[in-house]
Amino acid sequence: MGVFSALTTAVSGLQAQSYALENISGNIANSRTAGFKRVDTSFSDLVPDSALNRQISGSVASYSRATNTTQGDLSATRIDTNVAINGDGFFVVDQRQSGVGANTQFSNSNLYTRRGDFDFDADGYLVNGAGYYLKGQKIDQVTGQVIGTQPEVLRITKEQFPAKATTEIEYRANIPAYPKTTEADSTVPDSELLQAPADYPGADPRTTAAGGTGTVVGSDLSNFLRQSIPGGSVTVYDSLGKATSVELRWAKVDNTSGGGTDTWNLFVAENTGATGATVAYRNANVAITFDSNGQMTAPAGGNIPIPAMTIGGTAISGINLTTGGNGLTQNGDVGGLIDARSIRQNGYTAGTLDRVSVSGEGQVIGTFSNGQVVALAQISVARFNAGNALKRLDGGAFEETIESGSAIVGLGTSAMIGGNVEQSNTDIADEFSKMIVTQQAYSANTKVITTAQEMLRDVFSIIR
Repeated sequence: MGVFSALTTAVSGLQAQSYALENISGNIANSRTAGFKRVDTSFSDLVPDSALNRQISGSVASYSRATNTTQGDLSATRIDTNVAINGDGFFVVDQRQSGVGANTQFSNSNLYTRRGDFDFDADGYLVNGAGYYLKGQKIDQVTGQVIGTQPEVLRITKEQFPAKATTEIEYRANIPAYPKTTEADSTVPDSELLQAPADYPGADPRTTAAGGTGTVVGSDLSNFLRQSIPGGSVTVYDSLGKATSVELRWAKVDNTSGGGTDTWNLFVAENTGATGATVAYRNANVAITFDSNGQMTAPAGGNIPIPAMTIGGTAISGINLTTGGNGLTQNGDVGGLIDARSIRQNGYTAGTLDRVSVSGEGQVIGTFSNGQVVALAQISVARFNAGNALKRLDGGAFEETIESGSAIVGLGTSAMIGGNVEQSNTDIADEFSKMIVTQQAYSANTKVITTAQEMLRDVFSIIR
């Protein structure tokens, strides 16, 4: 039976090498397919049960060996919504069943892929080149917290980002110990101070705590400008996103050289073109004091409320000027003017979505036309204890199996790289090498069949 067994064994070898060639063919065909994972071939010997001194090498069986966890090269695409996983893990995706737009129905099953060439379709869904829809979790734009616990198909629409009224002006500046106002004269004591109430018959601009009215009227405007120094300006927004410019001006009202305390008043312009009894500037109505080291001692906490007023038809209220306690100092300055290092506010107008990108943590980041950058969603990533045991599907997708274990949701130690796509992990040179070896092995098996046939013919010749 040895010759007949040799024929059977050679046939199993032909089948095994044919199977290997089929895998090699598929790998080469998909060498340019994004996210493709090549399939290698492993061989196993099949030994018949026999006595120890009669054992033979036996025939062969071939099996597929997955490379799902072997990463391919990352290629930059310059498309913001494209994303690659650098490390372990798979994107969680779903398939469309029916419907369009907001009424699109999905299969509600989690599939997994490394193909990250996602881009927006007409309805705001992120779809890759194989037609799979990206899943993740929405992020609350106000709190920044992830909404829900289960991944869902992400849909990002170009809705308007609402306006936010300014509530805070962050102010970092140094105020000169001796302000060089127009009327300041180093030979005349207290000439750098606000000369109220003598120069202000219209309205005493000092704080109400000092007996003043807290306003500068149009008839007194020229005197006020000569006795104060500019403190910078900033654009603020109301609740509808309407912008208006807030101009700040500082006036020193007391000093230590006269036995008092270094004290300043902050004024906000309401109408710089005011005349007569019309209000031009309003006092913040807070005494801002400094110690001998130039550090602010009052108000406590360093917050100065901006008075409610209407500037150019826009009403502003509820705004605090914050200094952080040490952001506002009074030190010597040769120029005698305010050095405003930073003036920033927290309001903005309404905006629309301009572009979307992906962060290293897998957050979908939206950049709006009003300059706001907000996290919109968190991309779901799944990892498996046995990723090579996932079942392959069309389009570079996989589904969970008993052998792969359940999905472990989370990026782990991996990272997302936006604007990149993972390419096929097929190495053309390696596949050609394997193809040559497979061809030689296949030819050798055919030689075995030819030899066995000749041996059988010799046996039949004996009978004749």
